[in-house]
Amino acid sequence: MKKKVIAYLHTHWDREWYREFEVFRLRLLRVFDVVLDLLEKKKIPSFYFDGQVAALMDYLEIRPEKEKLVRKLIKNKKLFIGPFYCLIDEFLTDKTCFEKNLEIGIKISKDFGCENFIGYLADTFGHSKNVPLLLQKFGIDKAMVWRGVGDLPADFVFNGVNTVNLVRGYFMDIFSADISIEAKAGWLEKDLDKIAQKASDYILLPIGADHLAVEENIAEQIKQVNKYLSNYKIKLGSPFDYFDKVSFDVNWNDELRDNSKTFILPGSYSARLNLKQYNVKCCYLLEQADKIQKRFGSKYNNIIDYAYKLLLQNQAHDSICGCSTDLVHRENIVRYEKIIQIAETVIEELRQIYNFETPVFKSDRPLEGYDVIKVEPGFENSLLYDIKKIPVTEDYKMIYTLKKTPEKFCPIRIYLKNGKLYADNVEIQFVRRIDMGDAYNFGAVPEDYGEVANIISIDNSLIRTDFFDVFFERGENMINFKIVWDNKLKNKLWQVKFILPDSIRETFSEDMDTVIKRSFDPDYDMLQNLPKKPGLEAKTNFAPMQRLVWAQGFGIVTKGLTEYEVFKNTLSITILRSIGVISNPHNTSRSTPAGPPVDVADAQQLGINSAEFSVAFFDIENWKRYINEVFPQF
Repeated sequence: MKKKVIAYLHTHWDREWYREFEVFRLRLLRVFDVVLDLLEKKKIPSFYFDGQVAALMDYLEIRPEKEKLVRKLIKNKKLFIGPFYCLIDEFLTDKTCFEKNLEIGIKISKDFGCENFIGYLADTFGHSKNVPLLLQKFGIDKAMVWRGVGDLPADFVFNGVNTVNLVRGYFMDIFSADISIEAKAGWLEKDLDKIAQKASDYILLPIGADHLAVEENIAEQIKQVNKYLSNYKIKLGSPFDYFDKVSFDVNWNDELRDNSKTFILPGSYSARLNLKQYNVKCCYLLEQADKIQKRFGSKYNNIIDYAYKLLLQNQAHDSICGCSTDLVHRENIVRYEKIIQIAETVIEELRQIYNFETPVFKSDRPLEGYDVIKVEPGFENSLLYDIKKIPVTEDYKMIYTLKKTPEKFCPIRIYLKNGKLYADNVEIQFVRRIDMGDAYNFGAVPEDYGEVANIISIDNSLIRTDFFDVFFERGENMINFKIVWDNKLKNKLWQVKFILPDSIRETFSEDMDTVIKRSFDPDYDMLQNLPKKPGLEAKTNFAPMQRLVWAQGFGIVTKGLTEYEVFKNTLSITILRSIGVISNPHNTSRSTPAGPPVDVADAQQLGINSAEFSVAFFDIENWKRYINEVFPQF
């Protein structure tokens, strides 16, 4: 008896990637015109629009005359959208943004008449253990995943949510190939055999790919293919049909970052770190602006939602992961600057009205008890935000940016001993390594364990090295470091290494406003395990973080440095990774390309770069206290 295959039609829509947003949108118009025509003429039973609504809104902005048809198809369960606003990365996005993504996406989806949702995460680069909990918070009890799943079956329970593992991925464009029906059937038989090894009585088959239209004769092709299939019968349907047929018996309650079967592309945690730094700053400022405006009546709700949409657009995985063209990422920076303008203006307008205290503010003079961060010419905020006044030339003066002086200072000692730098008993090294990789993976060079900076001198606030100068200051509980340097080197990985007393077998790092424990083999050396066969990605001891990583009583809080590495007794933070191509076909750490080999000169991040991080010794139970010192709550 032939095994039943439920196939669903879809297209995976990256708003921007190896082409820019507006270029891809013009393709979207042509792709989705075809989809709507096939649905309207009942040539296909349904279409699953990638689990997001951003692409639909992009389409309707140019094709407003299609909205009535779209609503009709959604109401009749022929077109499925949502629940997300945008398909964002799971490890580089904080809890507030992930919830906003669902909140905005579900609101739009329900307005269009969609009520049934799947947490559709078919192409994100691994999966956070906290995502199922957030899905459940919004009433979503189904999910679909691919990367990072390892040897789990096709159907399993992921931290409380019934989840489908797309064993062979979402990318299946065989019906668009210029080959015979018999050849297509032969290819599909082999592919379905591989899925069947992980599946039960039913198989779920995606039909679609990145930015791909549906073949107009797809129903007829499937009818003809079925005649040649020995063990399977394909029927067009939707993912919801599949969920109704299968049971979920295997439980998995940890994150999904196993790259033994699929690439998880971990180098994206550190590609274009300037974007990650912007992202963390925007997440923080926008959350504070939202909290404050809600305290005083929520009259800024619409502008805050607008800013969150801009932020979520930048958090799409090919955007925040730094693996798109230079023009895409220049547009990302423009969006980030807009978000900062909105958040800071909302905060300051409300501060002018309600006179509450913020951690940082501007004044026309220094004030006792406050440190001066910056002095620059400008206008007083009282003039800028008073709608009954306008600043004139005579009002232009020196303006001071101030923050409150700590009442006490961190007791950690920073000192030199035998030419080595220490924070109490933890040695700190500044290291750079060769990186022959790309936006997706650090390209390790065998035997290259890095060049260590020589420490030249140290005084009360400055550490001089032969790489760069490192500024530091004492906060209340932490030592704050800032490095600003002119990078003139290409293809380098720059790290700050903290040498701890013992081998590091576990870390705690921030993930979705929680801390998660990860286990490591401290003796594992990726340089001795680079892939030799096609289709493999090197296992590494690199991992993503949001703002915090902690081990052996030592914690590091960063401002947008989102990757750490464990090796023996060393905990390293990446402060810059310079590369010059989206996907290097000769990457030593990944033996098959992961995208087009597009040159991206901006990803080298030549010129002025900065990195900020703070360190302290504390119990992990108190981690939020230290996060809040670096990111104060308004």
